[in-house]
Amino acid sequence: MGSLSGLLVADFSRVLAGPYATMLLADLGADVVKVERPGTGDDVRSWGPPYADGEATYFLAVNRNKRSVALDLAAEEDAATARELALRADVLVENLRPGTMARFGLGYERLRAHNPGLVYCSVTGFGAGEGAALPGYDLLAQAVGGLMSVTGEPDGPPMKTGVALVDVITGLHAALGILAALRHRDRTGEGQRVEVSLLSSLLSALTNHASGYVAAGVVPAPMGNRHPSIAPYEVFATADRPLVVAVGNDRQFAALCAVLDRPDLAADPRFKTNAGRVAARAPLGEALSASFSSGTAADWYAALTVAGVPCGPINDLAGAFDLAAGLGLSPVVEVPDERRERPVRQVANPIGLSATPAAYHLAPPRLDEDRDWVRRLLATPRSTPPSMPPSVPPDNVDI
Repeated sequence: MGSLSGLLVADFSRVLAGPYATMLLADLGADVVKVERPGTGDDVRSWGPPYADGEATYFLAVNRNKRSVALDLAAEEDAATARELALRADVLVENLRPGTMARFGLGYERLRAHNPGLVYCSVTGFGAGEGAALPGYDLLAQAVGGLMSVTGEPDGPPMKTGVALVDVITGLHAALGILAALRHRDRTGEGQRVEVSLLSSLLSALTNHASGYVAAGVVPAPMGNRHPSIAPYEVFATADRPLVVAVGNDRQFAALCAVLDRPDLAADPRFKTNAGRVAARAPLGEALSASFSSGTAADWYAALTVAGVPCGPINDLAGAFDLAAGLGLSPVVEVPDERRERPVRQVANPIGLSATPAAYHLAPPRLDEDRDWVRRLLATPRSTPPSMPPSVPPDNVDI
């Protein structure tokens, strides 16, 4: 059994941040019911290419170990089913436009009155206040939240990251908040509301850049592959391919100079401390570049790794997965599914638990294929029946 076995999660989220959070919970044992729009389902079911056996790999990435039911919340019968599911749930996750859930009788205050142990997680782009009308797209958050302003080359245009990183970070924050709320419920029996937003999650994730601004008033600029506070911490060209070198302290710098046979750099007063190396980043980079050009990336990687200097080649995803597999990290799992011709290959959950490891028992669901399972669930008596009937009229909340 997983750590979260016995928990029922009603997942009204779509696209990436919310589904990523609920997949993490499902991997750890929770029963997750994914509520989708009839006909089309989650938007990312159509986000392709690439496809695997006709299914968008984007959807496959964040929806394993879930069950799908298609419900039209504007239709009273389906809305009643959704409310009954929410009243049975331990956790509800939603990322609809603020006010939408309440309009269909699924708002936090109404559900809490009849399911006081409910942990209700709302994922928004920019909060439920003044930012409620802003669309919660990762690219928009990267732009207005400052991430693009520090990504890219100094003289180049602002750049987004190569993956929807803000969505992923927000999903992680959502999962953490849910677990904290569940721990509180274990002690008190009371649920609570969890709120996370793309913008707040990004500002937190900007860490040293955000701290530099908040504490010292420093507005950072893009530095390409360099680091504002550490040197050398960048990419160097070698005789055949680029190599990343990430020197984090003076001992590592001395070891780097020894491998490069550059005792003059280690003795140079400009480079003896990290602060000095940061101040003299340009001449240091020129000197190191000249040395790295004399050997291949593989040769430098082998020699520097033995010397304890953090470094590595720039892999594509094929190289990255090969590396993880070679290190024994088992990055790929095959999720069995009797409803498909063959198992679905997935990226493994990265959390290692010695007693209750992640498990993979359900491939990402086809749209509405678990309607009968949900009906059986709702037909099963619960130990503490909700006092609000499923047919309660929705709140009158504008969106």
